[in-house]
Amino acid sequence: MSAAFAPPERVGFVGLGNMGGPMALRLARAGFRVVAADASRDAVTRLSAQVACETPADLAELGSCRVVITMLPDGRAVREVLLGARGIATRLAPGSVLIDMSSSSPVGTRQLGTDLTARGFSLVDAPVSGGVRKAVDGTLAIMAGGETQVVERCRALLEPLGRVFPTGATGSGHAMKALNNFLSAVNLAAAAEAVIAGERFGLDPANMIAILNASTGKNSATEQKYPAYVLPRNFASGFALGLMAKDLRLALEVSRAGGAAHLLLETCSRLYDAAEQQFGARADNTEIVRFLESLTDGKHG
Repeated sequence: MSAAFAPPERVGFVGLGNMGGPMALRLARAGFRVVAADASRDAVTRLSAQVACETPADLAELGSCRVVITMLPDGRAVREVLLGARGIATRLAPGSVLIDMSSSSPVGTRQLGTDLTARGFSLVDAPVSGGVRKAVDGTLAIMAGGETQVVERCRALLEPLGRVFPTGATGSGHAMKALNNFLSAVNLAAAAEAVIAGERFGLDPANMIAILNASTGKNSATEQKYPAYVLPRNFASGFALGLMAKDLRLALEVSRAGGAAHLLLETCSRLYDAAEQQFGARADNTEIVRFLESLTDGKHG
């Protein structure tokens, strides 16, 4: 088995957005030599101002890394960065490892893994859950799919970011992430419908949330999203509505690929698609509450 990736390993990191920036920063603070790259020069500059990492004008310098992490909007962007005309894979040494921490298509990830293997590389799909707050404090849940030996080789690299959960073969990490986000999305939508109905009947929303959190209806939405983002009406969880809608479509892809029932999943996906159409992809995912309010009679804000 090849040596594990440990500090001061040189690590490429592509994608420095709301999640990627804090994650790259944590790796640098853990002693890894981070080579940062992003389509936004401002994103690279912001990171460089905080940690000692390189800021290449393009992806060329990532060729000196044995391991490269991608944290991009979707699998299409990942494929282009890795295997496009000027992709990273054209510069990496054989035996290098690519870790995709984006929320990508599980089916597409399987094909990407096959294509990278043919070029002498290994792929680990390691999407995360926990949002910006957990990206900052290093407590993300990391769902790692790929060959067992390769995942174990990457463990010391991933652990500064959170807890690593091996999930099985290539693509299984992305499948697990999509299904997790389905549960997250349906919890919020269900909580919203319940609270809206209760408020219209005369119940106080804050009191409802307190009671739900002491009862069997408790879930991640009532415990976290409602108190922090919905009741204060700031709708600022840091995870975009468009990304949640995309993850629901990916969860549908997983369900259909296995021939599983998906009645609730399909309904939830249509709901978030409609909300995205009304509020835009960049709206916060918690604004699904505002969308459901807009479907009911009465005042809302």
